[in-house]
Amino acid sequence: MADYADFRQRLDLVLRTLDVRQVREFLIAEGQWQPGTPADPEHAMWMMIAGSPTLRDLHEQARKWLLSHGHEADAEAVLGRGSGDGRKQGKKGERRGGKMA
Repeated sequence: MADYADFRQRLDLVLRTLDVRQVREFLIAEGQWQPGTPADPEHAMWMMIAGSPTLRDLHEQARKWLLSHGHEADAEAVLGRGSGDGRKQGKKGERRGGKMA
């Protein structure tokens, strides 16, 4: 488990650069990717950012990139609907409030 935690921490540091080349090189060096894969490494990078709880400050940027590049379903699957600015939580609270009232 410590090995994965260390890998994840290092991956998040590389993802934070938003540099596809650095992300690709890191993942190839770690044996996670092969040269030439995936077909769309930029999409993969933004999906990893969107899926990382420690990169929450980049989630809205990831959502915008995914939506602007035709990956709405991916954005919704990982980040849910909404803008990530707290409105999603408010909607959940409103639904719960509506059921309780």
